[in-house]
Order: sequence, then structure tokens, then C-alpha cells
Amino acid sequence: MGQPTPARTVRTDRDWWRSAVIYQVYVRSFADGDGDGTGDLAGVRARLPYLAELGVDALWFNPWYLSPMKDGGYDVADYRTIDPAFGTLAEAEKLIAEAQELGIRTIVDIVPNHVSDQHPWFRAALAGGPERELFHVRPGRGALGELPPNDWTSQFGGPAWTRLPDGDWYLHLFAPEQPDLNWAHSAVRQEHEDILRFWLERGVAGVRIDSAALLVKDPALPDFVEGRDPHPYVDRDELHDVYRSWRRVADEYGGVFVGEVWLPDTERFARYLRPDELHTAFNFSFLSCPWDARRLRQSIDDTLAEHAPVGAPATWVLCNHDVTRTVTRYGREDSGFDFAAKAFGTPSDLALGTRRARAAALLSLALPGAVYVYQGEELGLPEADVPLDRIQDPMYFRSGGTDPGRDGCRVPLPWTAGAPHAGFGGEPWLPQPAYWPAYAADLQAADPGSMLSLYRAAIRIRPVFGDGPLTWLPAPEGVLAFTRAEGVLCVVNLAAAPAELPAGSRPLLASGPLDEQGRLPQDTAVWLRA
Repeated sequence: MGQPTPARTVRTDRDWWRSAVIYQVYVRSFADGDGDGTGDLAGVRARLPYLAELGVDALWFNPWYLSPMKDGGYDVADYRTIDPAFGTLAEAEKLIAEAQELGIRTIVDIVPNHVSDQHPWFRAALAGGPERELFHVRPGRGALGELPPNDWTSQFGGPAWTRLPDGDWYLHLFAPEQPDLNWAHSAVRQEHEDILRFWLERGVAGVRIDSAALLVKDPALPDFVEGRDPHPYVDRDELHDVYRSWRRVADEYGGVFVGEVWLPDTERFARYLRPDELHTAFNFSFLSCPWDARRLRQSIDDTLAEHAPVGAPATWVLCNHDVTRTVTRYGREDSGFDFAAKAFGTPSDLALGTRRARAAALLSLALPGAVYVYQGEELGLPEADVPLDRIQDPMYFRSGGTDPGRDGCRVPLPWTAGAPHAGFGGEPWLPQPAYWPAYAADLQAADPGSMLSLYRAAIRIRPVFGDGPLTWLPAPEGVLAFTRAEGVLCVVNLAAAPAELPAGSRPLLASGPLDEQGRLPQDTAVWLRA
């Protein structure tokens, strides 16, 4: 991807995370360094110059720990060992250090709700040891204990309980291979604080917390009743004590947290961002919003308002490893959020989705707060159709095939158009579509009009917006216009008619060309110097 870029100056302020651009690395699909078809740490290390040239401040790595990979690594067997498919602990330490030399920090992923069924604790629990207390193991209901202890359902479909050979049942809010931990037990809390220290001492800058609102369960494990408050396993008050303890650990090292917190109640959401708890949390309102000016503005306003009382920065994300890629989602008539969707096949859908995704990139990068970019978004990748016999996502299997799963957004990246497997490495663990080479990074790096060139320019120019608050400007219906720094504007046109730009303004960067009259066409964004 061109010559290695010189090392950038690392931001030394402790508040770097408040306005960072953070790139999500799904290691398995990023780059394959040893040719076995699975992305690995060697592949990431080889592509660090590409990430430095992109201009990101930090890398968030999906779980890279020892795992049977029943849920893409979110079934962790050992947090202190790198999965051999990815490399070694020594390689991870080198990666952290090499990224730091390029001015890029590292964020790791912790999955505290559950572990793998191959974790030593659970294997000991199966053998009847005292480790059973570290999980939710209960006798069943019914005359012979043949019914689950309650009626909870798994996030992946089906019951949330699996029966053990001795007749008892264990809880798993996700796949059966992911038994839930008992966070009322002190050993569970101590182990996770030790895990945090283990990685912070190795130089990571922060931790992303998976399913952050699900850890604590009602000890009575009651049946689920819609509308019951408090919920038996979501957003329970006891959870905040856990994160206060974690924050004390993070503060020892200057580390930061970002939580995966799915909550519709904005006041409850903000509680996780109090000064003694998490630093940031993902903004799912913005991610799930359709391509509609009124609803996007409402999402932005609501997000900023819910963060203001606790002084936390907002986060903005268009896509991640669990949801349909932005180009595909925005190419549909119904452009709202879903976990997964079949890829579309019409050129008009692709063109529309790409145009909107380019505009959305400029919108998100102009907003106050931190921005997360999922790998491949900077290449404008669409959702890929994965043949049924190659699907690996447990969501597909647990749903009986009714949910296509999330593999379509996890297909390995295209790096070099003329190389086998588009330069990814060996034959990829998920098949790449035949058209994948057209999105290759080497082609886009040489094209000033590509999605990659747009992202590089936007991240480089982004500091012109400063640290000021967002102020909306008068604009026609269907047009979003705001400023955050005197003399610098962002305008996004979602209306059918072209939008007039302020007289005397000068474009700094646009997601697409202006029309012959210098107006902003539909589904186009521009950054302006007034």
C-alpha cells in the first residue's frame, strides 16, 4: 500500500479518546500473514503502515485470545494466551509496541458475561468441582427436572439453558458453548480485574467491554415478564459496582473503557458514563438510524443530550462486525438497522448505498466525539453473500436458517487486486465474492476519488472542526448543516433537490462533486470554510 509512512507524534494528553478515530480490527478477516487463510497478528503488523496512512488514533481488536471459535472468538478459553491461529503473546506485545511507534494505540476486547465451555473453570464445573459456583447451574423444573429452570431465551435463538449429564442445567444468554459467569461470586470479579491488569501492563490503552449491560442476574432467576422493573438480567443496578472497581484499575494505568451498552432508556444509559465508571459507550442510536435527515438530526441531538449531564463524549459508528455493512444498508429503501441482511444485487442499489455511505462518513467524522471505523468501511465494501454451506455464524444455525447471520460483514479484506485471494493471504476462511478485487486497497490508494482516499482526507482534515460544541444552522428541509468551529461548516443534503451552499464558502472536502451551479446534490456531504 505504498511506502511506509513516517511515525506520527503520539497524542500525549490523557483525553485523547474523547475525539479519537478508532479502527476496528476483526483479526480473522483483516490480513493473513502466514498463508493459512485466517487473518493473524503477522498480517496486522505488516499492514500497520496502511493504518498509519489512514490516520487512525487507535485500533480496537476483536478477541484474539485462545478460543474454539464457536462465536468468532467471543467464546474465550484463556485471556492470557493468544489463539495459535492468530499468533503468540510475544507477537501481540510486538504489535502493541510497533503500533505505538506509529502513533496508534491499542484497545482489546473483554467478554465478561461468559466464557467458552472449554475454559478451565467450566471444565472443572462439569467434573463436579466447586467451580460450579462460578456459573449459573440450577436444577430443572418439572417432575424429573426435565424443564429449564426458567423461560429465558438465548440472544441467538432457542432456550438460554442447556442440560448437563447429571441433570442440572446451566445458563447461557448466547450459544450453549458460552456459559454465563456468576458475577455475584468474588472470584469472578477478581479474575477480571487481574485480566485488565495483565493487558494494561502490556501497553494497551483501553478495553472494549462486550455485552456490558448483561453481566449481573437476578439471583432468583425468575421467569421473564415483559415490562418488569428491574429486568432479571439487563442493566441491573448491582452492575455499576463492578465498573467502579474496574475504573479504579484503569485509572492506575491511564486506560480507558468503551462499553457495548444497548439500552433504550437514555438516563439509564448515561449512568454507565459517570466519571467513576466507563469512559465511553457505543452509540447504537446513530448506527441504527435510517438515511433520513429528521431522524438523523434527532439521533444526534439525543446522543449529545444524554452524554452532556455526565460530561462524557459521544461515539459515532456506522457499522461493526455484528451488523450489515453501511453500503448495503443505505442502498435499501428501508435503510434502518439490522443485525444482518442478504446482500443486494442491483447496480443502482450499490451506487445509491455507496453515495450515501460516502456522505455518512463525512457526517460522522464532523460530529463532536470519537468515531469508530469498522475494517473495510474505508474501502466501501458491501455486504457479501456467503454460500449456505460456508456460513459459520451460530446465529444462522440457532435460528434454523431464518437469520442469515453476520458472516457477510466479516468476509476477509481485499488488499491487492492482481494477487490470489485479492492479496488477503491463503484461501480465506470465508469466501470472497468474485468482484472483491475491484475494492482492493491498492487500487483505491491510487484513485483520488475512491472511498479510501475520501477517508484518508477526512481523517487528516477533521481537526479543523476543533473541540467546540455542535451548533445547527438554518437549512432547508432534508438538509443538515452545522458548525463546531468558527468559519467551518458541515452540510449534508438528503433532500431530492440540490442545496445552495453559503455564498463565499470554499469546499474543503466533499463526498461527491457539486453540480454545475455549485450546489450540493442529493445524498452528498461537504465540509466548507466560510
